Amino acid sequence: MEQKLQEIASHFALEGRIAAIDSLGEGFINDTFIIRTEGEAPDYILQRKNKNIFPDIPAMMDNIRRVTDHIRRRVVAAGGDPRREAMTVVPTKDGVLYYIDGDGEYWAVSVFIGDTIAYNKADSPELARKGGEGIGKFQAQLADFTEPLAETIKGFHNIRHRFVQWDEALARDAAGRKKELAEEIGWIESRRGEMLGFWSKVEDGTIPTRVTHNDTKINNILFDKQGEVLCAIDLDTVMASTSLNDFGDAIRSYANTGDEDDRDLSRVGLSLEMFRAYTEGYLSQRAKQLTDSEIDHLAFSARYITFEQVLRFLMDYIDGDTYYKIKYPGHNLVRTHAQYRLLQSMEEHYGEMCRIVRETVDKYRKA
Repeated sequence: MEQKLQEIASHFALEGRIAAIDSLGEGFINDTFIIRTEGEAPDYILQRKNKNIFPDIPAMMDNIRRVTDHIRRRVVAAGGDPRREAMTVVPTKDGVLYYIDGDGEYWAVSVFIGDTIAYNKADSPELARKGGEGIGKFQAQLADFTEPLAETIKGFHNIRHRFVQWDEALARDAAGRKKELAEEIGWIESRRGEMLGFWSKVEDGTIPTRVTHNDTKINNILFDKQGEVLCAIDLDTVMASTSLNDFGDAIRSYANTGDEDDRDLSRVGLSLEMFRAYTEGYLSQRAKQLTDSEIDHLAFSARYITFEQVLRFLMDYIDGDTYYKIKYPGHNLVRTHAQYRLLQSMEEHYGEMCRIVRETVDKYRKA
């Protein structure tokens, strides 16, 4: 394997001689390695991109290049360090953004940013605030981005698309489970109109389309040794959509008091403390850029994304567990129930969520 990785790396325009290539992390989608170089040359990240998840990797890499080039220009204009405050994609020696090996696998390289801190989980309000700041900063740097971006995952967070899939799954009833799920199916159907109503505002431009990261876990934000945000990484899912998707998905994970697949529903709910902290960090960067329509729907986006996840887990259970990996029979139904309890908690606290958003916006717009 080492020899194969050396051969793949040799096709990229790297500085310095390669000293070693080691595995890095346990990614669920891509295989990731770190290329160590000799002397003063930078180290690099080498990734095998998953062509089953991303059917158009050339378009994905073009998205990443466009976005990182724009961020780099913004960092330079602000007097920052573009080598540390922006991802740098490294092309092949032929000037292409990826290399295809003999097995038809796609590989890409970026510069490794050293002397940084990464967190696997936001387990405190202070860290939640920093996570919000990180995604807010990423979006703020791209607020004036006008270039076209490819849709690398069809229908991502598009609930109209999801309902088409849902209706097809119900009609198939592939695993013969629908007859046992009248209550759960009712959860979805009772909210169909509300969720499509929100998405129609994205479709007609009432809620504007911007650049979104679409994978807002805190481990996709790098911090310096003083704990300050450097940059967002892992941009494979960067696309054009509503900024609210990033906010809503972050709240779904940051502010859940339980686990995504918690069997004990008494542990699951929305932490208003974590919601407030993330909102504070996010709006410290975005309050003056978002439209009133976006602000009005910011809290709702958490309900929207959580609802989508309820639908997707239940749909996969109805389909016979063909999409999400499961650890035991019924795992997707457990996930459905846990996410639905989180959705209920959001609905119960929705007035307070809206009030927190409005207070925070007012604070930063007056600043």
